[in-house]
Formats: sequence, structure tokens, C-alpha cells
Amino acid sequence: MTDGIIPFGERLAGVFETLGQLCVGIDPHDYLLDAWGLPRSASGVREFGLRVVDAAAGRVGILKPQVAFFELYGSAGFSALEDVLAAARAAGLLVIADAKRGDIGTSAAAYGRAWLEPGSPLEADAVTLTAYAGVGSLLPVFELAERAGKGAFVLSATSNPESFALQTARASWGGEDLSLSGLVAGEVSTFNRSATPGPGGVRAAVGNIGLVLGATKNLTDYGIDRDALAAAPATPVLAPGFGFQGATFAEVRPVFGALTPTTVVAISRSVLAAGASGLAASIQSQAAELHDALAGSR
Repeated sequence: MTDGIIPFGERLAGVFETLGQLCVGIDPHDYLLDAWGLPRSASGVREFGLRVVDAAAGRVGILKPQVAFFELYGSAGFSALEDVLAAARAAGLLVIADAKRGDIGTSAAAYGRAWLEPGSPLEADAVTLTAYAGVGSLLPVFELAERAGKGAFVLSATSNPESFALQTARASWGGEDLSLSGLVAGEVSTFNRSATPGPGGVRAAVGNIGLVLGATKNLTDYGIDRDALAAAPATPVLAPGFGFQGATFAEVRPVFGALTPTTVVAISRSVLAAGASGLAASIQSQAAELHDALAGSR
């Protein structure tokens, strides 16, 4: 970690402390653009994203733009995304780019530079990654994140129903028989434990590299050891599946257990459906509902 740069895990913990654990997705589906009275175009997704930034600022601390809905419009869509990312940073929001990138060697390094390098047009605070080429293939991204005070979330046990067969397939690693989800989780946790300590040799309470773990899953079925992942430095979790996909805030602690304090609770369509005029109130309401659910389940 470069001197003077605050690690992502520490920044994430600070957001949790001040503004809670809710993360609002920026997912400009066609039907939402229609409902908001916006065109299905790069200008439409730009306006959609900027309105979400305005509504979220001061009410939550984390945004998660879904890159696919901007990429749909080619270079103009990426330009729109750049404007949304810049606005979110200017508003002091922590931004997780939901890009699901992954590759090997210099290609992986280039993805890391695109999404995490300070000064990049697409700069975010963290990016989602896929590890199908092996967690080790993502080391250039992890290492950049460590140097730049950024983060990443690697897909492990995703919220979609099609994931079960692949993600619960068995693999051998370090003499253990693990699910593929468990293998990814174990390697990410190992990287966090091996990362360079901060000033004075003090290790961070929260790691900088996290996992995507769906809230609609029984994580035990996927071979995820929640207690092991919660050991310092705790592995942060990006948790999709709330709202539209069926999970409720009351299920956060039962699903994530010891990982609950480091879990980013992501919602998108369920709050975006309130429309531009009702978005701020919906975000405020759901943030309060999540706070009460977590406080009541202690």
C-alpha cells in the first residue's frame, strides 16, 4: 500500500459506519428507461445514472453501476458511464463497477488499469471480476488494487439459479476437496491474509478483495465457510439478490452469519421502480429498513 492512500477495506468500513450497508444499483433496463420517460439511448442511460447519483448522495454511501447497460450503446454508452462515475466520485460515493471482467496476464492487468487506476476515465473504487481462468490470473488486478487503495469482488456463489451445478462442482486444492465456490473463496481469503500490512505492521480489519455471494443461496450448499472468511482480515462481500430476486433484509444475518458486518447489501430494480420522482424517498426508506433489520437481528 502506498503511503497516504487509505485501503479500500478501511474506506468500506467507514461507509458502513456512517451511512450503512445499503448499495444502490444503477441498472437502466429498457422498461425502467421507458417508465422514467427517458430514451433508450446513451443520453437516456446517462440521465438515468445521474439521477440515481443525485438521489443516493447523503442517503447511502455505495453505488453499483451495471456496466452492461451502458456498454449496450457502444462508445457513447461508455462516455455516459464516465460521466456517471465522475459524478458519483464528486458526490463522495463509493463506486463498485459491476463489470465482471477476467482474463490472464497482460489482459487482466489492462482490465485492472481500466477500472481501478487513478485517473482512468472509468475509474471506480472497486470492480467485479470473474475467476474462470483461475483466481491466480487476477493477481495483477489484486496487486493494483492494493497499491491504489482500490478493491475487487470476485464471483463465487452467485444469485442466479443456473449457477448451482458449476459452482458446486468439486476441486482439489491444498490437499482439500472443495467446491469451486469454496476454492475461489479460499484463494481470495488467502490473498487478503498475505497482503502487505499497513504502517507499523498492523493488518487491516477488512481485506480489500471480496467475494460476490448471492443472498438467495444457502452458502453452506456452495461450500462457503462463513466463519473462516470472517477471520481478520475479514473478506468483504457484495451480496446481490435482494428485492426483485426475492431475498429480504431480514435474511441478511441468517444467510451471511459472521460475514454480516462486512456485507454490501445490493438492491437495484426494487428501488429504481419508484421512478425518478420517488427514488430518493425509496432509497431513504430501504436504508432505514436495512438498518432496523440488522439492529434487530443482533
